[in-house]
Amino acid sequence: MATTTLPAEADLPAAATPDAAPDKADKPAKAPKPEPSALVQAAQAYLEPVLEKELDPRLTYHTLAHTAYVVKQARNLADDAKLSPEQTEELLLAAWFHDSGYLDTYDGHEYKSMARAEAWLREQHYDPARIEVIKNLIRATHRNEKANTELEKMLVDADMSNLAADDFRARAELIRNEWELALDKSYTTPDWAELQLNFMLAHKYQSEAGKARYKKCLKANIEDQRDHLKKAAKKAKKKEKEATETFAEPKRGIETMFRTMYSNHMKLSDMADKKAGMMIQLNAVILSIIITYLGAKSSVLAPTGNASFTRNPILAVPMGVLLLTALGSVTSAILSAQPDVTSFKWLKRNPEIATNRRVNLLFFGQFTKLSLQHFQEGMRELMRQKDTLYNNMVTDVYYLGEVLDRKYKLLRVSYSIFMVGLILTALSFGIVLAYKM
Repeated sequence: MATTTLPAEADLPAAATPDAAPDKADKPAKAPKPEPSALVQAAQAYLEPVLEKELDPRLTYHTLAHTAYVVKQARNLADDAKLSPEQTEELLLAAWFHDSGYLDTYDGHEYKSMARAEAWLREQHYDPARIEVIKNLIRATHRNEKANTELEKMLVDADMSNLAADDFRARAELIRNEWELALDKSYTTPDWAELQLNFMLAHKYQSEAGKARYKKCLKANIEDQRDHLKKAAKKAKKKEKEATETFAEPKRGIETMFRTMYSNHMKLSDMADKKAGMMIQLNAVILSIIITYLGAKSSVLAPTGNASFTRNPILAVPMGVLLLTALGSVTSAILSAQPDVTSFKWLKRNPEIATNRRVNLLFFGQFTKLSLQHFQEGMRELMRQKDTLYNNMVTDVYYLGEVLDRKYKLLRVSYSIFMVGLILTALSFGIVLAYKM
């Protein structure tokens, strides 16, 4: 598809099914149209199943429906211009093959389409001179190529006829989805509408038949797009105003909300530290008792000492389980109580991003990575902008939540190890007693 002004690899806008709502560009035929030539019908029979099955599913615009739509418009233009059967055949063959290159690549697909058309036509023993004509027709649809002949201009106009369609805006949404899926290019709705309008304003139909069929409809669609943009802008402005007023008016409520959230986070953090402290103290006592006991018995294990402990070596099993339990539990508890500071090391290398949305200037773990000058600049900017200030407060709450989440996960692991370890110790001790009895 030919494009001239859009800053992207794809074409604009998108095509829908050829049997969709009637287009302004589709004038009612005065007489039944003659059937396409046998070769055009053969090309259709060859391409339809290939395009339907093998095209990348991310292509929501450059589909078989788009190709069929372009062929339909090309035939309309051929009838309007009263082309000869030979010229009509060349135009329709080029229309069928013009986007077949999408089977191979995205950007520069027109050149792949030329190669596919040439290979198939040579198999049909088509006239080499006419093959070159068809290749030039396809080449003209590339955004950087110029349409020289009237026939080339007609194919380009047929390819861009969707700008003059009644449902041009819906077709444009298809290309927007395709760019997002295939090219990872996203646009907001206002930006996309503005891009559409600018493209339509810059576009000119080139062939005489194209001007007669599409020019008036394109002009009407441009006015419609302008009205659509104005309405969308008013609606967005109204929503923004309502959101701003809602955000600014209940000042006390917002401050209370943040105060409550900070208070809750501090309380939860304090509770986690106290629970971790309890586990550390308890397991430290257990470890001390076990180590003291084993130390006291170490002399008994000597060959000259009392062998009372060696007579019951199976007691080492419950003692070992309890030792491992205490060690695992206290380790998790210490990790939970360990200070955790979320910071960005790259702030030292990139101080100019102090106003980045991810950076929280209210948290010492991050602003201490900045120089005093950059911190002062960031704080001044923060105090000037209400939205940025609230954003930093929200970010602060988020990172506090991350730290709390880590604390409670480790604390849960510590308590779980302690519980399971005590159960295993009791079971193993019971087994030892039963064995001894």
